[in-house]
Amino acid sequence: MRFLILVFDNLRRNIGRTVFTALATMVMVLVVTCVFSILTFLSNVTSEKAANLKAIVTERWQIPSQMPFSYATGLAEGGGYEADHVRIKPENSMTWSFYGGATDPDPKKRSNNTILFAFALQPRSLLEMMDGLDDLKGPERTQLEADVKKLQETRNGLIVGKDRMKNLGKKVGDRMTIYSFNYKGIDLEFEILGEFPVGRYDNAAAMNIDYLISAMDAYPQNNAGKTHPMANKSLNLVWLRMPDQPTFQQVSEQIMTNPAFKSPAAVKIETASSGIGTFLEAYRDMIWGMRWLLSPAILFTLSLVISNSISISVRERRLEFAVLKVLGFRPWQILMLVLCEALVIGTLAGVISAGGTFLLVNYVFGGLKFPIAFFPVFLISPQAWWWGAAIGAGTAFVGSIWPAWSARTVKVAEVFAKLA
Repeated sequence: MRFLILVFDNLRRNIGRTVFTALATMVMVLVVTCVFSILTFLSNVTSEKAANLKAIVTERWQIPSQMPFSYATGLAEGGGYEADHVRIKPENSMTWSFYGGATDPDPKKRSNNTILFAFALQPRSLLEMMDGLDDLKGPERTQLEADVKKLQETRNGLIVGKDRMKNLGKKVGDRMTIYSFNYKGIDLEFEILGEFPVGRYDNAAAMNIDYLISAMDAYPQNNAGKTHPMANKSLNLVWLRMPDQPTFQQVSEQIMTNPAFKSPAAVKIETASSGIGTFLEAYRDMIWGMRWLLSPAILFTLSLVISNSISISVRERRLEFAVLKVLGFRPWQILMLVLCEALVIGTLAGVISAGGTFLLVNYVFGGLKFPIAFFPVFLISPQAWWWGAAIGAGTAFVGSIWPAWSARTVKVAEVFAKLA
């Protein structure tokens, strides 16, 4: 206890230097915490799972994937065509069609404040299959369930993310017409029924797939009997959830050998982690730089800052260390004294910074707005609390080991000879 009191007394001697070192540590830890959270999330979504895994079915030879919507039912059931084949339950499947458009019919006036992209799907999928929404709890879950129920009952309904609604200048209850640019001629009027929980879907929207399909079916009536050019290309993705790898292998075999999915478009199936990894290939260099250049550079800089601060302190206190040796302090005790001072600053500043980042980013700002591929926002990992302690303590230890060793080797005779 006396040793700890001495450590804190020493830190109070130069409040300015202590505060500067702590602030520098907090800033560096904040940046590293954000970087680590992004990298951890991307690592998790691209890691193969042994159980409760998701798979993606897409068109084999074309990007973007465009399959006939007639494939939807068969693929959603797992592609089985024999009596003994595995069947996927409705709550474990989800079809995606992408509907994009703008509130202004003039293409020249399109901007971020007029554009909207919506997932066209079965509303139940929002509760059962959408990552980040399927595990909601509490009031957010209750509100989303109410909004999904409205979307099931209101064919022209829309659930929109907070940021997208703000950019559009709309609110819940408003109506708007979206002039589509990927389904030209299919311009739809929507009523905003609800808002996504703050986070990953702040810039997204979701609509009832039945509304899009019915508009496609009605298209020939107003166009001399011609079907829409996208009539046979309106299914983009099918998501399937399976309990384990053997089930995935069985379903994969069913889909790949089913003759119904050979023409007019051949399909492929892969695990979600593999599919997401393919999408992230375009960001490979940036992710590599964040992991192997940015993070180490920040940690190295933080160690230098702490080393410089502790070195100045040690040089100013050489007489003090000499007196401590005269009073009976052993060299290792002086080394531990300096190390502990650095560790206290680093650990406390790291925990405060990482904890504050976790609370502010997740609960005040709704996540870190750093779009990568189709991930528009990232939440700070709960592991940030121990990351902060580890980063602060680790860099403090590395940065202070040489100054501490210097303090340990102070020679009493030389110090007092200079004074004399």
